[in-house]
Amino acid sequence: MEANTMTIRKTLLAAMAAAATVFSVSSVAEENYTLRLAQTWGPNSPVLGETVQHMADMAETMSDGRLQIRIDPSNKHKAPFGIFDLVRNGQYDMGHTASYYYKGSIPNAMYFTTIPFGLIAPEMYAWFYHGEGMELMQKVYEPYGMLSFPGGNTGNQMGGWFRKEINSLEDLKGLKMRTPGFAGEVMSELGVAVTNLPPGELYTALERGTVDAVEWVGPALDFQMGFHQIAKYYYSGWQEPGAEVQFLINKKTWEELPKDLQEILRVSMRTAAYDMYIQSTHQSGVAWDRMKEDYPDVTHKVFPPEVIDALRSTTNRLLAEAAEKDPLAKEIIDSQRDYLKQVRQWTNISDKAYLNSVAED
Repeated sequence: MEANTMTIRKTLLAAMAAAATVFSVSSVAEENYTLRLAQTWGPNSPVLGETVQHMADMAETMSDGRLQIRIDPSNKHKAPFGIFDLVRNGQYDMGHTASYYYKGSIPNAMYFTTIPFGLIAPEMYAWFYHGEGMELMQKVYEPYGMLSFPGGNTGNQMGGWFRKEINSLEDLKGLKMRTPGFAGEVMSELGVAVTNLPPGELYTALERGTVDAVEWVGPALDFQMGFHQIAKYYYSGWQEPGAEVQFLINKKTWEELPKDLQEILRVSMRTAAYDMYIQSTHQSGVAWDRMKEDYPDVTHKVFPPEVIDALRSTTNRLLAEAAEKDPLAKEIIDSQRDYLKQVRQWTNISDKAYLNSVAED
């Protein structure tokens, strides 16, 4: 009888242990996380908005539904240029935006989007992941209780749509133009009346003459905006050689995620960023081909040497002034400049030499 009692007791204990194990595994499996993300872009935004959706889809799939991200476009939260504050204050867990929109409140963040005459997209990614980029970016965002990750690159952006041809520095004086970030400061120094309007207001501003020129992205995004229907001069760029947008994450939100979900989110963001770069390249090629065919009066232009020289010298002067005022700005500027000196040697004898040697009229 005692043996039977011990057998029953062992059986019950084993069953309870098994049940506890099942309950524990089930509890972990059912622990879901829903993050709210605010983006600068409006609903159905090509490339930019699609990048965020791709990231969210990947995170949900890889986590088997444990991590879901709810995306609010700018028409929902009404603050296209307020993403930094929305995430910092905990109103949203995440954001997708361009860091140079916040140069007024966090000046050193703008260097992580792009710098005129700086790194092109592959060089920028190399600096982020194999240079000092990620470390310096976190150094900037850490005091605000945030993390920042590369969120996609448009590649070399166009210099903008102009209603009149730019033949000299005189043509820039008094020109009203939408152009953000460090480039806006440079243009302002050369006499341009600079403004930074939200994406949804750009077409109307150009159409009504509120601005004379608009710099947005490139054919992939510009074509849908319809700028070519108003302004006929499309200039190649100097100001954003590799424009990187950012994923922002509230640090408290990040730390509350289990380690595996942190890694899933990290991989999803990095993959989506790469996807945006290649998607932008593809769609720009398609859009430019269509634009040339359907709107033959659109003329591609490059700025004259006099203008480029002035833009370059002004950029260098303003960067030197920023570095002199702020040790962290100097650290970032020097890091990008030193990395550019090294990596550009390879770019020049590889991609640049290839394109020059096989160029056709």
